[in-house]
Amino acid sequence: MSGGPHLSVMLAEVTEAMAPAPGRNLADATFGAGGYTRALLEAGADVTGFDRDPNALKFAEPLAAAYPGRFRLLERRFSELEEGLEEVGRLPCDGIAFDLGVSSMQLDEADRGFSFMRDGPLDMRMGQDGPSAADLVNDTPENDLSRLFWKLGEERASRRIASALVRRRAEAPFTRTLDLAEAIEKAVGGRKGAPIHPATRVFQALRIAVNEELAELEAGLEAAERVLGPGGSLVVVTFHSLEDRIVKGFLTERAGRLPSGSRHRPPEAKGPDPTFELMFSGHRTAGAAEVAANPRARSAKLRAGVRTSAPAWRMAA
Repeated sequence: MSGGPHLSVMLAEVTEAMAPAPGRNLADATFGAGGYTRALLEAGADVTGFDRDPNALKFAEPLAAAYPGRFRLLERRFSELEEGLEEVGRLPCDGIAFDLGVSSMQLDEADRGFSFMRDGPLDMRMGQDGPSAADLVNDTPENDLSRLFWKLGEERASRRIASALVRRRAEAPFTRTLDLAEAIEKAVGGRKGAPIHPATRVFQALRIAVNEELAELEAGLEAAERVLGPGGSLVVVTFHSLEDRIVKGFLTERAGRLPSGSRHRPPEAKGPDPTFELMFSGHRTAGAAEVAANPRARSAKLRAGVRTSAPAWRMAA
C-alpha cells in the first residue's frame, strides 16, 4: 500500500476507457482523494468532481490550484450529476467515471465508523448527515434488521445476529464499532477460522443502508445516461455483487442485449433504441501486480459503455 490515503483501483484501465484529451469535458462521480481526476487532468481533460463527503475538499484544493479553470469539485451526490453539470455549464459530458463503495481513506478514519478494525463511533455516513449506523442498529425492528443484513449483506446468519443485537441493545444501545463487531462475533459463536471477520457482511449492509447506496447507484446511472453526449464514456468500477449486478443490468439493458421474450412469453413490442454500446464484453479485472500492491483491487470489476445518439430512456414515475 502507498503512503497516500487512497489508491485508485484500475487507474490505467479507467483512464484509457475515459479517453482524456485537451478539450474533453469529463466528470469524476466519486472524487474521493482525486486519483482518477488527477490522471484525467494530467492528460489534458477538464474535470468536474462530485463527492458528498465534505472531507474530499482537502484533496480537491491542490488540484484546483494546479489546474485553474479546468477542475472544480461539487459537494453533491452523484445522483445529482445532471443538476451539478448544468449548474457549472458542463453539459453535455464526454465521460463519467464511478469508483463505487467506501474508500480506504474513509475506512482508515476511525471517527467515521466504517470499519471494525479500529474503534470509533458507529456512524458510517458518507455525507455526514441523516441517520447513522447506530440509529439503524438501535431503532430498527428485529425482522427488518434481519432482512437488511440478508438483503444488503448477504449474511446467512442474519436472523440469529438480529435477534442477538436486539436483546443486547435492550440493555445498552450500540454506539461504538468494536462493541457491535464483538456482539456479532459472539452471536455466531466466534470466528471459527473463517477467512473474513463475522461482522464484515453486517457492516457492509449497514453502510449500504445508511448511505442508500443501491438506490443512489441506480439514480446515478440514469443521470449519466441523460448527461452524456454521443460517444461519451460511462466507466464503472464495482466491488461487490449487489452493485455489480445493478451496473451489469443497466448496461446490458441499455445496450439492447436483454432477450425480448422466451418460450413462455411472446416477444414484446420493440423497446427504446439502445443508448449505449458496450465498450467490451463482460467485465475486466485488475492485474496480478496491482492486486499484490493493493488488495482492495482483488474484488474490483470494471464495466464500460459508450453513449449512442439515442434519447435517454424515460423512466416510470
